[in-house]
Amino acid sequence: MMYISVIVPTYKPGEYIWECLDSLERQTLSKAHFEVIIVLNGCNEPYYTQLKDYISRSQVQYNFIHIEEGGVSNARNIALDTAKGEYITFIDDDDFVSPSYLEELYENSSCDTMALCYPYAFNDGDKTQLPYRITAQYEKRVQYGVQAYWKNRKFFSGPCMKLIPKKYIEDRRFDCRFKNGEDCLFMFLISDEFKWTKFTSRDAIYYRRVRNNSANFRKRTLCDKIGNSIKLILAYIKIYIFNLNKYNFCFFSTRVLGAIKTLLA
Repeated sequence: MMYISVIVPTYKPGEYIWECLDSLERQTLSKAHFEVIIVLNGCNEPYYTQLKDYISRSQVQYNFIHIEEGGVSNARNIALDTAKGEYITFIDDDDFVSPSYLEELYENSSCDTMALCYPYAFNDGDKTQLPYRITAQYEKRVQYGVQAYWKNRKFFSGPCMKLIPKKYIEDRRFDCRFKNGEDCLFMFLISDEFKWTKFTSRDAIYYRRVRNNSANFRKRTLCDKIGNSIKLILAYIKIYIFNLNKYNFCFFSTRVLGAIKTLLA
């Protein structure tokens, strides 16, 4: 049975992608129970050949997809269309995970409970741990066991660092109109299915690489920031207003406030 589909979108990957894929090779979860879907988007050589060569030597079950159209949201959507797993987890191509990552996430998940891991942020070039608000959330809440999802809302600014039951997602996808904030919007979109969360041990680690030239850290013009934030706020309101009985108001409020904070930053 296919327990987990691991989705890794990539665009002109650097050397860091091999660290990401190597970490999946070392998983303690049986290789019969997870697949890795790599979507190479908007570029071809030499990345296509390099990835094909790597996959040919691997015992992990890979689904390698190449598309001409760029964009991480589009890549993730295509991967979701092909995913066979009962659960979905996302890993960015410049990040990597500890050996027990998938196994512990799976052991702590159920049809109504999402497992959350231990996040570890580090500077590109060394492994020194950086202060990270999501790590602080883990340290604060890990002692409480199973708990309502909105109490751990800092984990839901993006799709990584967790195991999502595929039934939560169904046919809903990332909104490709947005270049920033689409991760948080997607997590809010599927939050009508959220109930409980449970933390793994500190051994199940998601290592988040902080790179100054990555998409998350590129500077945007004030006009771009204003336009994107306004569209995001309107998207949140539209989802919430048309489904008042499904979405948590507290969670909705924090998403809108987050978009406003981004606008003012």
